[in-house]
Amino acid sequence: MTRYSLLDLAPVNEGSTPRQALLNAADLAQNAESLGYSRFWMAEHHNMTGIASAATPVALGHIAANTSSIRVGAAGMMLPNHAPLVVAEQFGTLESLYPGRVDLGLGRAPGTDQETLRALRRDHHSAANRFPQEVQELLHFLEPVQPGQRVQAVPGAGTRVPVWILGSSLFGAQLAAALGLPYAFASHFAPDMLDEAIRVYREQFQPSERLARPYVAAAANVFAADTDMEGRRLMTSMEQQFIALRRGTPGPLQPPVDDPDSLGSRAELGTARHALKESAVGSPETVERWLKAFLERTGADELILTGQIHDHDARKHSFGIAADALGNLST
Repeated sequence: MTRYSLLDLAPVNEGSTPRQALLNAADLAQNAESLGYSRFWMAEHHNMTGIASAATPVALGHIAANTSSIRVGAAGMMLPNHAPLVVAEQFGTLESLYPGRVDLGLGRAPGTDQETLRALRRDHHSAANRFPQEVQELLHFLEPVQPGQRVQAVPGAGTRVPVWILGSSLFGAQLAAALGLPYAFASHFAPDMLDEAIRVYREQFQPSERLARPYVAAAANVFAADTDMEGRRLMTSMEQQFIALRRGTPGPLQPPVDDPDSLGSRAELGTARHALKESAVGSPETVERWLKAFLERTGADELILTGQIHDHDARKHSFGIAADALGNLST
């Protein structure tokens, strides 16, 4: 049976605050737990006034403290922004506090703009080139301490926190396969290589001590409501956010609009809609049909659902409709 999980960026709505966004994230996680979602993922982004999950390990600790059983994970931590030892300590701490509930997804994208990269005080270009070696270094710090090992993660050593590779190209698929790690594809905003990346990952997978068989997760947006029209309306908040990001003017999440074609130029709309094409949009019946087709096409072991929806209650309702649909598909 396919598992389903939820990715949240703790969206900061127009006129709201990061505090409220993080409170909403905890409430969303509690709701997801009650609906049967297996994991609650959060992602690292910097210098974006519409996203409150920049300090991802801290935000995940907040989520874990306010839930009881759902797994919490980073999808992801952008490893070139950090020293592997620090990430091992952060997630070793989470695992020590919430044993058996923590996942660590790693990406090599910056999650921000070039100027902010410099403020992060890392040589991102060379660090990104060292990504495979730094993943292995991080894995080493999460293993039991070896005789003579002088540097260890405390907490972290021996926790063996499950590590995932995230990606939107063949690079991540090949790396996850070579290291024998689970793989998650960011098809919710980068759909083009989804099918080929899954194929490459499964064909090249090498069993490891961490994972005996390939395990792949695919991400999709969901904008579900009582009618197709309302679901489409909800999607316009994320389209506005995507267009603003491409314009270099990211900001808080905007309310939905009635006319999707008014959001930008024809070129901007085309780019946004292509990027967001892996989206289940509409009524419960429409969403269920879309999710069924997506799962049949990908054969994903896990479906990661996300969706930037301005109204918090509408967002919970959307994920509830998706959970009901996935429950129907598994019976």
